[in-house]
Order: sequence, then structure tokens, then C-alpha cells
Amino acid sequence: MTYTEASMDALRQSGDELADATVAALFERGEVGTFNTLMRYVSTAGAPLPEGLPDVAREYLEATRVPPAWVDWGVMEQARLFFIDNNVHISTALSFASMPACYLVPHVAKLLSTTHGLKYPSKRMAETGQFTVQLMQPDAFEAGSRFIPAAQKVRLLHASIRHHLVREDRWDTGALGTPICQEDMIGGQMFFSMLVLDSLHRLGIHMSTEGAEAYSYAWRVVGAMLGVDQDAVPTSLDASRRFLDLYMLRHMGPSEEGAHLTRQLIDLYEEVVPGTFFDPIVSALIRHLVGDTGADWLRVPRTPWDTVVKAVPHLLGVLETIEDRSPMGAWALDRLGHLTTVLELSSLTRGRVMHYAIPEQLRKDYGVSDTLPRNRRWTPPPTTVG
Repeated sequence: MTYTEASMDALRQSGDELADATVAALFERGEVGTFNTLMRYVSTAGAPLPEGLPDVAREYLEATRVPPAWVDWGVMEQARLFFIDNNVHISTALSFASMPACYLVPHVAKLLSTTHGLKYPSKRMAETGQFTVQLMQPDAFEAGSRFIPAAQKVRLLHASIRHHLVREDRWDTGALGTPICQEDMIGGQMFFSMLVLDSLHRLGIHMSTEGAEAYSYAWRVVGAMLGVDQDAVPTSLDASRRFLDLYMLRHMGPSEEGAHLTRQLIDLYEEVVPGTFFDPIVSALIRHLVGDTGADWLRVPRTPWDTVVKAVPHLLGVLETIEDRSPMGAWALDRLGHLTTVLELSSLTRGRVMHYAIPEQLRKDYGVSDTLPRNRRWTPPPTTVG
């Protein structure tokens, strides 16, 4: 698909027809409370749906209980192995690049401020981290997994936000289009896939073209399960680059909400980092990954660590070389990455499974070795804008 201003404008007018109709019916019939109560018992794929579940919800859950028929499971396995090999780096990219990038889009920052609350960035980080880890489990799409029910609930959560913002006249659809529109959903998919790969490249991580393509493909599967229009979504890394460049050129800029959310995110991670000596590395890493212009828009403070953090790719390069040449070294680093990711996630979730529910109103405060060749270096597609 060729992406133009006109085609992107058209994507701003569309939401998710199936999820939107389901949520509208639940609110119209006064069944949201019943749905949320019963859905707390539906946390694993294949579990029987509880008695008393509203019919419209049951029909939605039946229609979305399996992944798209076009999924290539060989590529999904490659994506899982890529995640295992790079989990700590991917977590770093999600935390210090993908999340701040969301805040660089003023209308997205405004929406997040309205729906997720300025005081609780840990909730969104925990949900994102847990969702990604669930996706990359070997049984993610099998009976007993937590990923599919999470995807079904997130899709309805997005629809409920659209419902509230429009019904309560809290969103300028004339100027901003549909809240959580197709353009923004695809943009979010790019933040969690293409931008993560860009960040890994910036960090000097060794990864093959096959691994990068597989990781991007896995997020295309996720997008399909979250209601993204598959006729509009990029299907290659080159197309992803074109979409992401145009999306950011159209929308990124400074905003009070974006700066405030970023400050809350920095505070959150400074709390996670032991002591205070290393606190400035949080800001320095965000600045390194999103660039000076974006960091200035988000009011990320400059620190003496801005220069030091540029040495990170060299250090990671040494570790990656050890991993490439030594099976034992690869195993040890994979285990360390796994433990680091689990520790980070547990600190955000406080050991709890995150539950997704349809809000009845919006509040202002609301061990496997990689068989892919890793000694060949993937290079991101070149930027498509001057």
C-alpha cells in the first residue's frame, strides 16, 4: 500500500467496527458491570465462558478466540526465539523508546492522560510488558495461555475509550479524527515493532534480518487480533519504515501532556534503579534512543550521562560477541536477560496479573538457544523523509 496524506487522513476516520458495536450494545443494555465481573474469571484461552455472560459479549469472544487464519507459525517461532535472545534489550527499547515515542504524539499523549491517568504510568508499563511476555510464550495461542483473553479485553478497552470520549464530547473528532483510530493503532504497532528494532540497532545489538522480520511479523499478528485493518497495515520492514516516518512527520511535536507523562515515566524508573547515583542514566538513555529533538520536546533533562550512555553500544557489542562465539555464554546471557525482564515486570505489577476491564466512566486519574544466524547484522531501512 502507498501511504499518502490522503490515505492517512482516511485511516483517522475509522475505529474497530466489531469491538465498537459490542461495547455500544453492552452500554445500551446496561450489561457492562456484569461483563466485567464475569470476565475476571476468563483469563486463559480455551476456558469455558461463564454462565450469564451477555449474548453480544459471548458472540464477540467466540469470533475473536483464534488468531488469523493466515498466521505462519514457523515465522512466529522465529519471533519467539528472537525475543528470548534479546528480551532484556527489547524491554529496554519498549521502556525508553516506545513509551516516550507515544508521548511525542500530542493527541496520543492527551488521550493517555485522559484515560490512563498522569499519576500511574506503572500501570500502562506493566500492562505492555506483561502483554509482550505473554505473546512470546511458546503456548501463547494454545489452550491455557493468557495472551488471547488479554488481546480480546484490550480490544474492548480501546472500543470503550472511543465510546466514552465521543459520547461525553471530550474529543474533537473534527480536528483529531476518531479516538484510537486505525492510523493511531497502526502507529502504535510501529512503535512496538519497527521502533524497537531501530532502538536495538542504535544500541549495537547483533540481530539477523530474519529475526527482525519475524519480530515485526509477530506484532502484525497482534495488530490483527486488536482490530487493525489488515488492508492498511505495513507488511514489510520497508513499508513499516514509510508508514512510521510519515506518521511521525504528520503528528509528532511538543505538548504539556507529553512532557508530564515523560516526567512521570522518568520518576518511575528512577525509583526502580537502586540508589540515586545511576538515576541520570534513565534520562540519558531516553535522549539517546529518541534523539535530541524529541527529548527536548518531552523536556527530558540533559545530564553528564548523555555522553557516557553513548558507550553502551560498545559494551553491548562485547557481550554480543561473547554470546555469538560461546554457547555457554549465550545461555548465561539469555538467562540473565530473562531474569532481568521478570524482575522489571514484577516490580511494576507487584506480582499481580494485570486485568483489563471496560471502564464504566473515564476518570482524570485513572532457556532456548536462537537457531537464527546472529552474526549477520540487520540494518534498518533508510529514512524516507528529508
